[in-house]
Amino acid sequence: MDMQLKDKPFEIAGKVYSSRLLVGTGKYKDFAETRAAIDASGSQIVTVAVRRVNIGQTAGEPSLLDFLPPAQFTMLPNTAGCYTADDAVRTLRLARELLDGHTLVKLEVLGDPHTLYPNMIETLAAAKTLVADGFHVMVYCSDDPIMAKQLEEIGCVAVMPLASLIGSGMGILNPWNLSLIIKKANVPVIVDAGVGTASDAAIAMELGCDGVLMNTAIAAAKNPILMGSAMGKAVVAGREAFLAGRMPRKLYSATPSSPTSGMIAAKGA
Repeated sequence: MDMQLKDKPFEIAGKVYSSRLLVGTGKYKDFAETRAAIDASGSQIVTVAVRRVNIGQTAGEPSLLDFLPPAQFTMLPNTAGCYTADDAVRTLRLARELLDGHTLVKLEVLGDPHTLYPNMIETLAAAKTLVADGFHVMVYCSDDPIMAKQLEEIGCVAVMPLASLIGSGMGILNPWNLSLIIKKANVPVIVDAGVGTASDAAIAMELGCDGVLMNTAIAAAKNPILMGSAMGKAVVAGREAFLAGRMPRKLYSATPSSPTSGMIAAKGA
């Protein structure tokens, strides 16, 4: 399709992906459902909470890697549940050991257990340490354009502003700030947190985001596998709409859908 040929590649840390949808691996009823929903979504990058999901740190228990092998998916270990920079850094160093030197990670340092809003002071500190330690850091952050730019300048490979609170399903509450971040960023901007349904994902892509990350929106749906499929299509549709360029909004100015020139005159006119 011509419009796809004109698109820039979705590239993270030097690797190009065909899917712009990133999917979490928590909250499913079992690993089999996790795999089925991710397959339906078409996602190639999957996040895993190192503190909550077994990827080898608990011997003798089922491992997520048995269902989502790193040879088929890019693992994105994250620091969900961390509230300090030190905890986040320690968690991702453990993940690097468990995943044989894997350096692409998702950093999130939370501010409180009720809103799960990011603590940006601790996030900045952790990002500096991790980048200096050779990690490729994708970072969950507030929708503050100044903070997002600082994270880019530190060396993060992607900034991931929230659409709304984690797990809220409220969609994009502040498209204006998100647009400011997109306009100034020289690294991929990926909406992270708050997506509730397919239209939310499409809107994020229509705004110009490079990708969308979600977990609860798929895992907590009545039919996670079908919702995974819907989300994959929504991301593609939203991206194509962004590339196509929407028609201008015209308040109080109706325009006929069909041309008016050359119309056959009414009889007797």
